[in-house]
Amino acid sequence: MRSFLVTRFAAAMLLFGAIHPVQAQVKPTSTDTTKKYANPGGVSAPGSKPFLKSKLFKAVAIPAVLITYGAITAQGDAGINHSERTFVQKQFRPVSTGFDNTLIIAPYFELAAVAIAGVESRNDRINTLLIIAKGEAIMLASTFAVKYIARETRPDGSDDLSFPSGHTAQAFLAASIVHTEFRDKSQWYGIGAYTIATSVAALRMINDKHWQSDVVAGAGFGILSAHLAYLSHRNRWGRKSIGRDVGMSPTYFGNGTPGMTISWRPSN
Repeated sequence: MRSFLVTRFAAAMLLFGAIHPVQAQVKPTSTDTTKKYANPGGVSAPGSKPFLKSKLFKAVAIPAVLITYGAITAQGDAGINHSERTFVQKQFRPVSTGFDNTLIIAPYFELAAVAIAGVESRNDRINTLLIIAKGEAIMLASTFAVKYIARETRPDGSDDLSFPSGHTAQAFLAASIVHTEFRDKSQWYGIGAYTIATSVAALRMINDKHWQSDVVAGAGFGILSAHLAYLSHRNRWGRKSIGRDVGMSPTYFGNGTPGMTISWRPSN
C-alpha cells in the first residue's frame, strides 16, 4: 500500500513538472478587443510630415513672400515705388484700360479653349467650376478687405483703394487655376497663363493705376486664393469623371463686356 502511494505521488509530481513549464510560458490574453482590427496588416502608422514639407506650407510660402514684400514697400510715392513709377512713365505710354479689364479673365478663356479642344484637366468640369467659385470668393473677400483697411492712394489720385491690385489678383488667380489643372499635361499652359497675368500687372502700372507694391501683393493674393481653394476642396463625387457634358466658352455681351457661357447637355 505504501509503495502504491509513493508511486502515485511520484507520478503526480512528474505530471506536475511536465505541465508547469508550459503553464509558465503561456501569456495572459487581453480581454480588450476594441482595437482588434485597428491595424490588421501590422503596418506602422506614418509619422506626420515636417511643416516645411506640408501641403499648407507649400501653398502659402510663395504668396506670403509676395504679400509681405508688397506690404513692406507700400509707401506711396516714395522709395522703390517712386523709382519704379518714374521708370515706367519714361519707358511706356498709357494704354486703354479696356485691355486691363479684358486680360484679367483671359486665363479663363485659355482654360475653356483647352477644355473644348479635348485636353483632360486635373478635375472634371463641375469640380473645376466649384474651385473657381471658391477661389473667386476668397480673392474678392481678402483683397477688398485689405483695400478698405490700407486706404492706399492710387498713383493717379483717383481714389484710396490702391493696395493691393484687384486686377492683378484676379489675373493671377485664374492663371494659377490653369496651371494646376493642366500642369500634368504640359507646363506651357501655365506659362501662357502667368504671362497674361504678368501683363495685367504691367498694364496697371503703365496706366498709373497702381504702385509696384500693389501689383506684387495682388499677385500674392491671387495665387494664395487659388491654393487655398484647392487645399480646402473635397471632391464630393469621388474620382469618377463627371461633368464632361458641361461646356464652357468665352463670349462678349452687348455692351462689350467679356464673359463666359456655360452650357450643359445631359447624357441619356
